[in-house]
Amino acid sequence: MRHLSLLTDIFYQYTHIRLPPYTHAMLTVAILGASGYAGGELVRFVDGHPDMEVAFLGAHSNAGKKLGSVHPHLGGPDRVLQTFDVDEVGSLDLVFMALPHGASAEPAMQLSDTDVKIVDLGSDFRLDTPERYIEAYTNPHPYPEELGTWAFGIPELFSDSISTSDRVAVPGCYPTSAIIPLAPLLADGLISGSGIVVNSLSGVSGAGRGAISFEDVHESVKAYNVLTHRHRPEIERALDTFSPQPTTVIFTPHLVPMFRGLLSTTYATATQGTTLGQLNESFDTAYKEAVFVHRLDVPPETRWAATSNNILVSMQLDERTATVVIVSVLDNLVKGAAGQAVQNANLMFGFDEDAGLPTTGWMP
Repeated sequence: MRHLSLLTDIFYQYTHIRLPPYTHAMLTVAILGASGYAGGELVRFVDGHPDMEVAFLGAHSNAGKKLGSVHPHLGGPDRVLQTFDVDEVGSLDLVFMALPHGASAEPAMQLSDTDVKIVDLGSDFRLDTPERYIEAYTNPHPYPEELGTWAFGIPELFSDSISTSDRVAVPGCYPTSAIIPLAPLLADGLISGSGIVVNSLSGVSGAGRGAISFEDVHESVKAYNVLTHRHRPEIERALDTFSPQPTTVIFTPHLVPMFRGLLSTTYATATQGTTLGQLNESFDTAYKEAVFVHRLDVPPETRWAATSNNILVSMQLDERTATVVIVSVLDNLVKGAAGQAVQNANLMFGFDEDAGLPTTGWMP
């Protein structure tokens, strides 16, 4: 667009005829699950995006209500939440699905014969094989032939497949916090892929609206789904892409008394001869062009990333035990959900990767 503006100025210099200002068609966007936390963040980002506009707000139990009744902080409060309509949504350019586990598969298949591009924030299409899906979720996938056909939505690592795909599955907030710092270290052979330990702490908003109240964790911290959490196979699926051998991960999530934010402390065994300088160089080289990935010299705090699409990472090497200690933080509703979804959509449509997204946090 800047190039077109320059051309019109040159045209005027030689002809003294002023062309009308260049306008471009906005992408029409549907947001399914708009009444949830991630859905509300999607509305916020799309409303502020220079190339997108909300054309359909889908909600199941809240259909018929006005947006302001569930998200009073957002603009356009009189917009009405609707039930899913395949014909209306299928006529648009892009749909974000911010739905609970298991709820994305059916509408996605109903839209399979349309030209609409889909970014799914749910877990239905993140895994690559029916076997890995059963391992994570116990029950078989309703459309097993779809597994492995959707691009895995971490833009910093899978941009080539994302930019050429019309179907993207966005990983969860926990996997994102672990995969991004580990991937280059595995690819460069600096750490072992076996015995990786990921301990993560998340605010209650990560469970979704109405799933967990703040009172459930007030004055308390609890681990849950120890050794059985469904994100563990998801982490291994992505890391296997970068490791010469299958990876093995122990993942333990915890709920802490805060609303938003996520911190992961990840432990991996350094290969012989690995130095902290090599670890930092590997990370910095992998993400030198990444807008939202930042390495710090000190362990980051969750509030430093709050409301931004950033992931902040620090690394330490305990030479005594040959253990790499990685601390990463992100906003679970932004880089862990809605922000990463918009980042994927930007790649799919050829926009600047950070279009419509916050690049700075809000607390020191």
